[in-house]
Amino acid sequence: MAHQITLIPGDGIGPEVAEATVRAVEATGAAIDWERVTAAPGELDEVFASLEVTRVGLKGPTATPIAGGHQSINVALRKKLGLYTNFRPVRMLPGLKTRFHDLPLNLAIFRENTEDLYSGLEHEVVPGVVESLKVITHNASMKIARSAFEWSRRESRRKVTAIHKANIMKLSDGLFLKCCREVASHYPQIQYTELIVDNACMQLVMRPEQFDVLVLPNLYGDIISDLAAGLVGGLGIVPGANIGDHHAVFEAVHGTAPDIAGKGLANPTALMQSAVLMLFHLGERDAAARLEQAIYQVYAENRHLTGDVGGKASTSEFTSAVIGHL
Repeated sequence: MAHQITLIPGDGIGPEVAEATVRAVEATGAAIDWERVTAAPGELDEVFASLEVTRVGLKGPTATPIAGGHQSINVALRKKLGLYTNFRPVRMLPGLKTRFHDLPLNLAIFRENTEDLYSGLEHEVVPGVVESLKVITHNASMKIARSAFEWSRRESRRKVTAIHKANIMKLSDGLFLKCCREVASHYPQIQYTELIVDNACMQLVMRPEQFDVLVLPNLYGDIISDLAAGLVGGLGIVPGANIGDHHAVFEAVHGTAPDIAGKGLANPTALMQSAVLMLFHLGERDAAARLEQAIYQVYAENRHLTGDVGGKASTSEFTSAVIGHL
């Protein structure tokens, strides 16, 4: 029986990388029925209706205006569907030359996805003074900590590091740490450490190989996951998954790149790798492993890469190379 998947192509280069990813997923032989829907600002009823049936979505990048305009579509989806875990694995692709290509980087980032400063609770106290509320709850903190430790146990990972600023925000980040410590006590086989967020950023740049699994509140997780992506080649490479108790949405975390939209230059690696996570989530482990290996083989050959990673191939040529290995 085919899996029903909600496909949200997104904006800018989104439709191009989405179509490339659909081609690659279908080439694995996995049985997928795609339901294509449009995510427009303030008009997400069609998206929510589809996901209520399929429970699983694959999403391209969507645009969010800066300092005004509509709420982020990503934030709306995460809050409405209770997608409290943002999971971003960060691995070095073979053959890709970065400053850190000689290091065996294999990080996993677990970012709480529904609250913190992203709750969007802001107001103007008096003209010229704006207040934004940071919300940390026991419930959400326990959920993300359990997600990080349970995944680490299942994947035989050795260490989980909680990232915080509890030296300054003693109540909010203090609560987050208390929850992480409580969960850690149930996994004695996994080393548990804590690190202040500014020190964590420095350590990631100086010695990223020391880290294994990171668990963070929403804002720090957003910043550090992009920093970590920079270690392995950028946001055009790394996948993302948003997972809750009943729904999951897998997405490329890069921007819409309107300057190259429609030119066949976009790199679909991030969304393809997100589709790998989606296939694992669906139980299609063989298809997921084969697609992941095909992507790795294309990078190792270094002949059909797109311009953002030093090649000259088009989106279609890269995709065909991946399908060729499948």
